[in-house]
Amino acid sequence: MTIDRSLAPEFKIPEHIDFPKPIQRTLRNGVHLYFIPTPEIGAVKLELVADAPGILGRKEKKLVPYFTLNMLMEGTRGKTSANLDEFFDTFATEVEVISTFEHQGLSLLTTLKHFRKVLPLFRELLTEAIFPEKELAKRKSQKALSLNIMREKTGNRASQLFRKGLFGDEHAFGQIPEEEDVNSIERADLIDFYQSQLWCNPEIFLTGNLSDIELDLIEELLGDLPVHQAIEVPHIFNNKTNHRLIEDRDTALQSSIRLGCHLIPKSDPDYFGLWAFNVFLGGYFGSRLIKNIREDKGHTYGIYSSIGSLKTADYWVVMADVIKENRDDVIEEIYKEIYKLQHEPIPLAELETVRNYLVGNLLSNFSSSFELISRFKSVHQAGLNLDFYKQQLDFIKSFQAEGIQGIGQKYLSPEYMVEVIVG
Repeated sequence: MTIDRSLAPEFKIPEHIDFPKPIQRTLRNGVHLYFIPTPEIGAVKLELVADAPGILGRKEKKLVPYFTLNMLMEGTRGKTSANLDEFFDTFATEVEVISTFEHQGLSLLTTLKHFRKVLPLFRELLTEAIFPEKELAKRKSQKALSLNIMREKTGNRASQLFRKGLFGDEHAFGQIPEEEDVNSIERADLIDFYQSQLWCNPEIFLTGNLSDIELDLIEELLGDLPVHQAIEVPHIFNNKTNHRLIEDRDTALQSSIRLGCHLIPKSDPDYFGLWAFNVFLGGYFGSRLIKNIREDKGHTYGIYSSIGSLKTADYWVVMADVIKENRDDVIEEIYKEIYKLQHEPIPLAELETVRNYLVGNLLSNFSSSFELISRFKSVHQAGLNLDFYKQQLDFIKSFQAEGIQGIGQKYLSPEYMVEVIVG
């Protein structure tokens, strides 16, 4: 049979998807390790992820976690920063900081061939960092300059003010670091945080073609890591009513817009409906916001909406940089598109286009083993498991327009939106 290569393969939605469940170990210090074997690749990725102060209800000096994490490679008791850089470069290894609203840590990416050589030095970073004064001064100078530069960028400033409006400036998620916060940092702050709070409720997420020999080495080197246990403090964030903040800039040629609100956690039965509603509205390049505000009116090069992931409740945001004179029109059009999607019939062709997009996007998220452990980590940290994605596929195959419209009406109301305009 001759294949007609002028025709695209028929698109089929899979009946189900199966995921390999991570192998779980508990190290002797109580740290849980989640491992997905990858016999097909020779790379190894290890992530040590702990809870950040914000999820524990702790108040730190602003930027203490930032400087602590970013100075781990500035020297240990046994090696200078130059020694560390040379060692990891020699063995084709990357060490990167992990920093989100709720989590912090370090990741190690290396080859199976070199894993046994680099893991001991990676372990040294976790307890033997020295935070040299000279390097701290240099880091502080760089950070102060960076803050000043980023403050001038309307997009960055709008995102900061949106988080402040959404979470409040008393909560770690909503705080905006200033130059005086940089100046207040002292070496003793970093040492105290490093020793008493950095490795709080840690977990390990591991991918690679590892044998019991490598797993035993992890147990040997990380099983005695001094860790701290703390109870997470659940945060209930409430939407504000009619919250709008405008920061005008006479010299700006464009305005950055952020508009959004608090949502519900991934465990809520309505979550998938909101997730799909967001995609229709602004979650992909063929979305309604793109077609209206970018293609039809030419007010912006790009506009999109997304759902931010938090453990207690996700949040939703629309982001756009627009021609300054049109910023009020753009916000009005955003609300119009929300209302139309909530109340007017969705054409069948659009419904199927989005359904097919959602399937393809979901499956593309599992195209490699590294992505699989990342997706597992995402739902695991939300208190769920990989069945979440099976339920997501079932929803994609069966959802109806009226269902997601009703959910959109329930949770996305203009009166509860935080609006920020900078520029």
